[in-house]
Amino acid sequence: MSEQIALTGNEALALAMKQINPDVVAAYPITPQTEVVQLFSQFVADGVVDTEFVTVESEHSAMSATVGASAGGARAMTATSANGLALMWEIVYIAASTRLPIVMPVVNRALSGPINIHCDHSDAMGARDSGWLQLFGENAQAAYDNVIQALRIAEHRDVMLPVMVNMDGFIISHAVENIKPLADQDIRDFIGEYQPAYSLLDPDQTTTYGPLDLQDFYFEHKRQQVDGLEHALEVVLDIGREFYQLTGRDYGYFEKYRLDDAEIALIGLASTMGTAREAVNNLRKEGIKAGLINLRLFRPFPVQALREALQDIKVLGVMDRADTFSLNGGPLFGEIRNTLFDFGNKLKIVNYIYGLGGRDINLSDLEGIFRQLLEVKENGKVKQLVNYYGVRE
Repeated sequence: MSEQIALTGNEALALAMKQINPDVVAAYPITPQTEVVQLFSQFVADGVVDTEFVTVESEHSAMSATVGASAGGARAMTATSANGLALMWEIVYIAASTRLPIVMPVVNRALSGPINIHCDHSDAMGARDSGWLQLFGENAQAAYDNVIQALRIAEHRDVMLPVMVNMDGFIISHAVENIKPLADQDIRDFIGEYQPAYSLLDPDQTTTYGPLDLQDFYFEHKRQQVDGLEHALEVVLDIGREFYQLTGRDYGYFEKYRLDDAEIALIGLASTMGTAREAVNNLRKEGIKAGLINLRLFRPFPVQALREALQDIKVLGVMDRADTFSLNGGPLFGEIRNTLFDFGNKLKIVNYIYGLGGRDINLSDLEGIFRQLLEVKENGKVKQLVNYYGVRE
């Protein structure tokens, strides 16, 4: 393992891609992701990697070229953010539907309009039902580690589905943190040489990609995608254990922090949960039994594991950095309520939609949210199920 070094989140992602040395990267710049592919393109220009780097005219073309490369038997990657992911929309679904093991870092940013370049999760959440696996990381180290593991997960024969590796825009992408990268050889040994299951360029094994698929087979092919996602639940844990043996860094579906005896807890994604961890520590000093779940795997959603983790919690706050505009809460809130439906009234749940367009949420804000959960626990009533936290009146 290499020594600890200081990198921005974008630099960490570019480093992971350099060490992976994919066969093809097709990409288009968009803030705040631009630096990832810009740095990687410099590695290509300098001859540090032998990747074929395809400069395209749009994100739709970037995903199209990545799909073509992957279908041709190449280990292919791209990266994007926000409106770029939205422009890929048609091809994002095709990548999953054709079972292509593409890995795509997504540097999370608000979707227009109005135009906003700062962090929320509306881009990733908009694609949550596209058939891609989705991993979230709290910091640059997690983003780096997730990219490396994502490749193994995507290419596993029981999965064969693309993976989005999500990282908070600007908050992590442009902030400098200490990370411990792996040595190049360790990564090469960990990911292995890519052996595609099928390739359009293999004359000895003819393959068809993207055919017309009507009533006779379409349903079965969609159901096969579900099989891949179901297998991914086990594969994510297996790869995480293997990665732990290599690095000492433990990854599963989520991190449980001070949850064993907790009565109130928060669950959320990405960088905010690092701040929430400090809020838990401060409240514990006051004797308040607070805890949290830092969710890493959003797709497929780890239902059974979350049911077990939350079975003794009295009140749960669900942190959403995106809205569904359903008038029924954020996307994570909907998943959690569905997961805990059989709990009945045993566990009370409160949704907090926060941080849209990059609006800050700080330590005192999160401590305040925990105190609201404590009040619910003490009086047994949820005053407001869905709360837009931090919005001006």
